[in-house]
Amino acid sequence: MTKKLISIVTPCYNEEENVAELYRQVQQVFATLPDYRYEHIFIDNASRDRTVEILKGIAAADRNVKIIVNSRNFGHIRSPYHALLQAQGDAVILLVADLQDPPPLIRDFIETWEKGYKIVLGVKTQSKETAAMFLVRKIYYDFIGRLSEIELTKNNTGFGLYDKKIIEILRGINDPYPYFRGLVSDIGFESAKIEYTQPARKRGITKNNFYTLYDIAILGITNHSKVPLRIATMLGFCMSALSLLLAMGYLIAKLIFWTQFSIGIAPLVIGLFLFSSVQLFFIGIIGEYIGSIHTQVLHRPLVIEKERINFD
Repeated sequence: MTKKLISIVTPCYNEEENVAELYRQVQQVFATLPDYRYEHIFIDNASRDRTVEILKGIAAADRNVKIIVNSRNFGHIRSPYHALLQAQGDAVILLVADLQDPPPLIRDFIETWEKGYKIVLGVKTQSKETAAMFLVRKIYYDFIGRLSEIELTKNNTGFGLYDKKIIEILRGINDPYPYFRGLVSDIGFESAKIEYTQPARKRGITKNNFYTLYDIAILGITNHSKVPLRIATMLGFCMSALSLLLAMGYLIAKLIFWTQFSIGIAPLVIGLFLFSSVQLFFIGIIGEYIGSIHTQVLHRPLVIEKERINFD
């Protein structure tokens, strides 16, 4: 009987200190799973260190390792998604290069998948990263969960196993800038959750910064919720009504107490700054939605590949 193929997909950028160790840990896991074949696909986002050099050395000695090298850095959203679509396994596991997704969980994912689940997600209930960052992430997941029109899995970064049927569905969606976690939930298949404690990064520094985290956050909101737009509409109506009532109140007070009542400039200045700031905030929200639409209509490829290794 032909052994099932498991595809491990690892996006990396400047991870020279981690890729070899990750490769060894994945290899050790599959040494305990003799009933499965595997391929380990690394997609490199044009690293500036020795990441590609190290990966090429590994691939030369092990045909299970496949490499995609991008022509430039296409970002943390497009590159991993492109690699998922290149996988040919009966199941595909997304596993980041920084070793904060524990490779030993691969066994648990496969065991749960064999029970019939098309999606198996790793959910981090605790983390050894800074408490403040974990709290910020938790607040974000709660916030987007309340806004979203679909049920999103909290505390999941994409780490998990996806059946080939899910990958085929994703290939047909053709989204040039996908919010992967949202797409998985939008597909609608029941998912199994496996809880774990996220270990701290031992080598190197995180490649995430405020912009990348903000990008993911806004993408999750604009792709799966119209609530901010509706809040803008309702708030605009309410503030217009409030302004009219205040204006009428000032007018009546002035007519009744003409000499004693001084309107002054303070209410005008405060009102001007309030309405201006609210307008700018919601113009920014609308701009994010327009930017999302603009990205969709361009239909640019997810990435441009510079090189492929061991895909023959």
